Amino acid sequence: MADKHYRATFTKKFIENITKVRNPDELISSAKGAGLQKTLGVKELIILGISAIIGSGIFAVVGVAAARADGTGAGPALMLSMVIAAIACVFSALCYSEFAAMIPVAGGAYIYTFSTMGEFAAWMVGWVLMLEFAIAEIAVSCAWSNYLVDFLGKFPILPQWLSHPPVWLVSDPSSLSKMISDGAVAASSIPTFFGIPFTINIPAIIIVLFTTWILTKGTKDSTVMATVMVIIKIAVISLFVVAGMFFVQPDNWTPFAPHGFKGIFNGAFTIFFAYIGFDALATTAEECKNPQKDLPIGIIGSLIITTIIYVLIAFVLTGMQDTSGVVPDAFLKAPMAYVMSKNGINWAGYLISIGSIAGLTSVVLVMQLAATRILFAMSRDNFLPKSLQTLHPKFKTPALLTWIVGAVAIIGVLSLDLNVAADLCNFGTLTSFIVVCVAVLILRKTQPDRPRPFKVPFSPWFPIMGILCCGGLMLCKMIETSMATLLFPVWLGAGALIYFHYGYKKNRIIEIYDTFKNRNDTRSNNEPINN
Repeated sequence: MADKHYRATFTKKFIENITKVRNPDELISSAKGAGLQKTLGVKELIILGISAIIGSGIFAVVGVAAARADGTGAGPALMLSMVIAAIACVFSALCYSEFAAMIPVAGGAYIYTFSTMGEFAAWMVGWVLMLEFAIAEIAVSCAWSNYLVDFLGKFPILPQWLSHPPVWLVSDPSSLSKMISDGAVAASSIPTFFGIPFTINIPAIIIVLFTTWILTKGTKDSTVMATVMVIIKIAVISLFVVAGMFFVQPDNWTPFAPHGFKGIFNGAFTIFFAYIGFDALATTAEECKNPQKDLPIGIIGSLIITTIIYVLIAFVLTGMQDTSGVVPDAFLKAPMAYVMSKNGINWAGYLISIGSIAGLTSVVLVMQLAATRILFAMSRDNFLPKSLQTLHPKFKTPALLTWIVGAVAIIGVLSLDLNVAADLCNFGTLTSFIVVCVAVLILRKTQPDRPRPFKVPFSPWFPIMGILCCGGLMLCKMIETSMATLLFPVWLGAGALIYFHYGYKKNRIIEIYDTFKNRNDTRSNNEPINN
């Protein structure tokens, strides 16, 4: 009979259950006993934010945004595209900042949804965030592998197996398939598994294992590593800007916008995803020393700093290379290293490769940190097994969960088509941004008097602008027929099934248990004491 109480059947009670919100005070109270160490201040948060944002976007996507293969890139107007993309991010970043200061609990957009839209919506947002961060980690790990292999190939003194390893040991499945179909690699040279070409991206697996080990030691050690990586890549970027200025040719800036507004907005759409990562900061709220003050500064500060860096790079890059027409493939893959080598500054090309590797390392670390904290929060809310909350006895980190996320990333490295994975990551990012903007509007209406250490200015207009900007980008992607457009709804459907067959039942059972326990406690307290 008890099964009837927690079965997912479409009734009035069922609707009430799945739309049940959690009070922010209750969320904050339940988080106090989590045991996560508070080690992050403003400096550490800004470093983590820069680590997450400045990665594959600045070292690779910037070339595609300037000169797309279809001839509709931004050209020198890439500087303007970057500002437009940053403005689109700012609206969502301000909404994240309001929530992060008001509800300093691990989980980010997942927790903010729980406090405004209810249980089911919270689970679905957490499921989408898991997709975003986990796939981002997989994609960046493979990009890290590509840069490392390219860097080692520049040193002929190294042994052949290290400078030019077999492609099936350093490639992801989609890249290997493309190389075989293009004739760049002989199919006969690739081992097969049940007739399928076999590949194992060893460098990508190594970087995932390394960052997993670092994260198990705690966010303090993680930020130390991120600090080193940030210093390296900022130094390399500074070198590129200063050295590259001497080779800028102003004629390359004419015409400024070769493809008009279409090119500018195409560039903004492409470079937008170079800005994702600031939302990962919200997932570290419980490990902040003063989240009400530090998180908004960390989120907005990292966006401002990275935007300035992006514009400076675009200024020099488009001045060194004509981007108004067709550009070499090497420019699209590694634009900064290409323009340096093209102008005979080979030593700078080597250093830029090092900076690329450092930059991507920090992104892998922050993406895995965010995915782990999201799952930690979902486990605490009974959507996932409680065993995932197990903390390391010494470091007080969710070590078991961290290694599970690392294992999932390795499986993804071995199996995912990275082009599809990147599009899925984009869908997840845009969805979470939209939901947070909507959540701010809801909580402003339902709890207008709640203390807000930080407020989104010009509300409701700024949140609405965030919804329109991100929704427009998402709609543009959905219009295109692609595998990711089909797989994203499948991912959402799988998440709904898991919720109704585990999370929903688990929460109802706990509610029934708590009800009986409270009744028994009340009955015991009311019993007379017999002397």
